[in-house]
Amino acid sequence: MKVAKYIDHTNIAKKAKAADIKRTCAEAKKYSFRSVVVRPKWVKLSKSELKNTPIMVGVLIDDPMGLSSHRDRVKWCQKAKRDGADELDVVMNIIDLKYERYAKVLSDLKALCRILPTKVIIGSGFLTDDEILKASQLVKKAGAICVKTATEKDPLEHRELKEKIHHLELMRKGAPGLLVKASGRINTLSDLRAAVRAGANIVGTSSGVKIIQELKK
Repeated sequence: MKVAKYIDHTNIAKKAKAADIKRTCAEAKKYSFRSVVVRPKWVKLSKSELKNTPIMVGVLIDDPMGLSSHRDRVKWCQKAKRDGADELDVVMNIIDLKYERYAKVLSDLKALCRILPTKVIIGSGFLTDDEILKASQLVKKAGAICVKTATEKDPLEHRELKEKIHHLELMRKGAPGLLVKASGRINTLSDLRAAVRAGANIVGTSSGVKIIQELKK
């Protein structure tokens, strides 16, 4: 298993400074991670730091629950594209999903998925099993490349690994053929391997360096 190729090396700390983002990018280059995922303000810097490498820049949009207006979401995604982002990590409007406003959710996501390759965060820690299946189906219909479990402040962060694995299995079932991304405190090599065994193609973590160092022991 080429562990580094699974990892979206993530720095979405709200208090991150330019030096922190540069360090994250340097780590990604050192270990050949799949991508770096940052907040919108750091896309340009990350793209510059990763110039002439195959490492992609992903951008987190509208965390933690995707509650901003459709107009703002489109605007932010378009700016991310202009700034050089390769992928979007967009949070689905979780309230709309829970109130079964499926047409609204789908229309919003379709527009965003046309801007850049999009990983849709469904906030699985907020959802029932049936809602995870439905959300995954909508992500596939929207034209996304990937369905993703969670981002920060999602209750999934504090769940046992076996529950995170269960969510991945449901997502794989609901969106066959799509990439599946695991996140929400996947902090160790054993966590990553368990997620991959459950069907994860990508693992989003801020612990990428720690995981690689653990691999080398």
